[in-house]
Amino acid sequence: MAFPDLTPQLKTAMPQLRGRLTANQQLSELTWFRVGGPAQLLFTPADEDDLAYFLKSLSAEIPVYVVGVGSNLIVRDGGLPGVVIRLGPRGFGEVSVQGEVVVAGAAALDKRVAEAAAAAGLGGLEFFFGIPGTIGGALRMNAGANAAETKDVLIEASGVGRDGQKHVFTNAEMKFVYRNSGVDTSVIFTSARFQGRPATAEAIRVRMNEVQAHREAAQPIREKTGGSTFKNPPGHSAWKLIDAAGCRGLRIGGAQVSEMHCNFLINTGEATAGDIEALGEAVRTRVKENSGIELQWEIKRIGIS
Repeated sequence: MAFPDLTPQLKTAMPQLRGRLTANQQLSELTWFRVGGPAQLLFTPADEDDLAYFLKSLSAEIPVYVVGVGSNLIVRDGGLPGVVIRLGPRGFGEVSVQGEVVVAGAAALDKRVAEAAAAAGLGGLEFFFGIPGTIGGALRMNAGANAAETKDVLIEASGVGRDGQKHVFTNAEMKFVYRNSGVDTSVIFTSARFQGRPATAEAIRVRMNEVQAHREAAQPIREKTGGSTFKNPPGHSAWKLIDAAGCRGLRIGGAQVSEMHCNFLINTGEATAGDIEALGEAVRTRVKENSGIELQWEIKRIGIS
């Protein structure tokens, strides 16, 4: 299907816009699951000022979504009406080190932030090496791995509101909880500052190797997947609950629960977004029946069926 093209309307309303507008961009090309329909309009801003100008000029009636590298995302098969904003590495991907502080754009890969800190002799950010997403996603979801979370190292984050106003949020103002931030969901994060701590190159490398070895041994990182599917309920591991409910290897259409790690869903090749989401819901139902515990989605699901 194809949505009506919004490009002429927006170009007229925003003569100073410098970013790129693409009508009916297939989002399956931009997600790790490789599923999903088109975005009515994809906007890639040139920089933070361009993003602020766009949002300020955009009609409040047009929905806005943000997509990073699509590593923890299901885009439904009907696609997304409205505008999808994707921050590109050219305008939002820079990473620099200032003393013991690491500054990163929201489009910077988490892994790159860990590598930049390591190169500067700063520890504490090694856990980012094991998270396959961007800093923007880490800020929104309080991303974590190997017993560490974004909230443990964040100094402050910058973002732009739906009205085009720029904001800076302290760690406390981010209102971090497990796998989420309390900042209004309409805010688009653009950059962040993280606190590192001096450490030896050997200690940092050992820790990063541990993080990578854990991922390779325990997670299906070479499959078409979306990372951890469900949040760990308090006092429980989601994968253990899924395994106990008999869901290891469960399939619907082209979607399968990973044999290696039960909290990962896989596109075996021909899955639709509908297959993957239906499989996730089937897992939730079986776990609830078996344990009485209701799993909560960690993967973000957007769009129309």
